[in-house]
Amino acid sequence: MPDTLPSLRDLLATAVAAVGGAERPGQVEMAEAVHDAIRTGDHLAVQAGTGTGKSLAYLVPAVRHAVEKNKTVVISTATIALQRQLVDRDLPRLAKALAKSLRRTPTFAILKGRRNYLCLHRLDGGPQEDPDDQVLFDPFAVSRLGREVTRLREWASDTEAGDRDELVPGVSDQSWRQVSVSARECLGVSRCPVGTDCFAERARAEAGRADVVVTNHALLAIDALGSAQVLPEHDVVIIDEAHDLVDRVTSAATDELSATSVAIAARRVGRIIEEDTADRLTEAGEGLAMVLEDVQAGRLDTLPEPIRITLTAIRDAAHNCVSALGPERQGDIEAATARKLAISVLEEVHDTAVRVLESFGSDVAARRDVVWVTGDYGSGTPRPPTLRVAPLGVAGLLRERLFGANTTVLTSATLTLGGTFDALAKQWGLPGSQRAGVKADGAATDKEAPSDDDTIRWRGLDVGSPFDHGRAGILYTAPHLPPPGRDGLPSAYLDELRELVEAAGGRTLGLFSSMRAAKQATAALREKLDQEILCQGEDSTSLLVKKFAENPATCLFGTLSLWQGVDVPGPALSLVIMDRIPFPRPDDPLASARQRAVEARGGNGFLTVAATHAALLLAQGAGRLLRSTNDRGVVAILDPRLATARYGGFLRASLPPFWPTTDPEVVRAALRRLDAAATP
Repeated sequence: MPDTLPSLRDLLATAVAAVGGAERPGQVEMAEAVHDAIRTGDHLAVQAGTGTGKSLAYLVPAVRHAVEKNKTVVISTATIALQRQLVDRDLPRLAKALAKSLRRTPTFAILKGRRNYLCLHRLDGGPQEDPDDQVLFDPFAVSRLGREVTRLREWASDTEAGDRDELVPGVSDQSWRQVSVSARECLGVSRCPVGTDCFAERARAEAGRADVVVTNHALLAIDALGSAQVLPEHDVVIIDEAHDLVDRVTSAATDELSATSVAIAARRVGRIIEEDTADRLTEAGEGLAMVLEDVQAGRLDTLPEPIRITLTAIRDAAHNCVSALGPERQGDIEAATARKLAISVLEEVHDTAVRVLESFGSDVAARRDVVWVTGDYGSGTPRPPTLRVAPLGVAGLLRERLFGANTTVLTSATLTLGGTFDALAKQWGLPGSQRAGVKADGAATDKEAPSDDDTIRWRGLDVGSPFDHGRAGILYTAPHLPPPGRDGLPSAYLDELRELVEAAGGRTLGLFSSMRAAKQATAALREKLDQEILCQGEDSTSLLVKKFAENPATCLFGTLSLWQGVDVPGPALSLVIMDRIPFPRPDDPLASARQRAVEARGGNGFLTVAATHAALLLAQGAGRLLRSTNDRGVVAILDPRLATARYGGFLRASLPPFWPTTDPEVVRAALRRLDAAATP
């Protein structure tokens, strides 16, 4: 390895030329900021609009650092789509482009949680997962389970990675559980009879040798939460789609307990310990089912006595079952496997019961967890009521285990809310006001020596967007409409929707705050318009988006996943409509608890929690409009509160700087012109 590598600018120019692109000021500014953050150890939050080329802007300095220092850089994403883009397209092209300049080919790997990989031991006669109760009593489900497991056995002889995402078409979760294990259930490479061929261990070994490891926010959270190291040794973490980080970490730190999970634990352990001991756990689980049926779904501010008694019984019964298992017997692999599978679910049941019991301290303001009861009684098979427990916040965890351990770069097209990074920085555990930042002129020094000053240093940077939002897009707000109600969309909203879609000639993405509203709008407009209206849930989302993109005279209506997951450049999309400001539901247990905690500390809970949540989703939704530099169109937000409420300024400041108007005729005329220009 030479003493000096080519400069960042030279490497970036080489990479951009190799992919047939052109140098963009925002991309260069971001790449230099990432490079300086890695050198100085200061953390960086960088907002880079769609079209900036942010993947190359962080990949080039990451690869340069990894090669120069012989270190591993971890890149974490929220979605499978971006993981696949990085591993299948961006990194292979970049490695090939930079190999000559770096005098070796950079290496990369993808790493997921163990449950994502086929377990050869489970496949080769290991104990099988107990089917869910609805599967046991459904002959068609049993038949499908058998067919899918047979297919998995055939696939096992062909796959090189054993990665579930490579299996097309996929299989049900129930089938996959028959051939996979969680980290808790794994025997370990030294004990497993096929450990040397383990797909998960092979992926970990490959990641340990790679310059760049691509993973997901959930595994990043598990690595931070757990005592055992999941990711390879690394000194830099780059978090793309960082707007989703808090939600993904919260999900990873959420536990649940139901009668079903207790019953599964009791069945597993019942095969290998005395029946009476396992029966006590079974009875405690049945007791949980009965007491939860009498509790209304929602947040629990106090723990009802029947639940407390039942959880205590579950905790003690699970502990007694673990004790009855005794120490592991050497040499008997089959017994060791059964014991490991039993103890993993027993510990989950025991630890969750303990966590819920300990969540109800006398000082409400000092509580760290939120507990609620939920039940899914929508379409399909109803799930029994379930206890869930989640952290009130993850700022402390991220501050200690992420920012305290590694240089961290956070990036997304949406990080500034209300015009600053402060709202998200607070959720991440960073100080509220970012540093002015390191200049990109080479004045920054390398990482400073450790000191007693434990202040986390970071800077925020918005490199802008290649789009001229003021010329390419209109933000239409509708103060003349009535406030949204609880009983579905008002008739005035349906009339406004019809007029806008008609003017646009279709070409509309409708983002609704609930599935009920999306279906209501779909039914109403199908009766009145010639354009085809597609509605989420009527087919797979990916197929609906494909159909929408291929036919401009269509509309696609849906809810949450469409707010963040649709990328349709060109004239097929010229109108994005949002029915209302997407505040969390007032009865959302986690959001309401977080809001109450902020207010208990003297803060504004509504702005800190509800308005921040809404601002992030509004910005993500508005970001669906302009996906290429030639795109033009309108973002229409029908909720009049965006124009009239005091908090409206904060929300509008979180949106791209489109040209604003409240005149419906101006908007309809603009849409008609766009439709006429795009129609052959």
